[in-house]
Amino acid sequence: MNTIDRKLRFVQEFLRVADEDIISKLELLLRSERKKKILKDLSPMTMDEFNNLVDQSEDDFKKGRYTETNDLLKNIETWT
Repeated sequence: MNTIDRKLRFVQEFLRVADEDIISKLELLLRSERKKKILKDLSPMTMDEFNNLVDQSEDDFKKGRYTETNDLLKNIETWT
């Protein structure tokens, strides 16, 4: 079952809930988990993570997986 199917099933089940206490607990759980995710995404990376990112970037450059600044700027102009 993919994510969209799981979300739809969850929403359908949630819509059947009539107990205010359960709704409140689900709201708190959702807020708490989203906050944890945001904090995790904003936490500083370790030196190992940083070094791996640098290594990957250098490998991408050597293999030609990059965009020249001028090409990027031309691409940005088409966004509006």
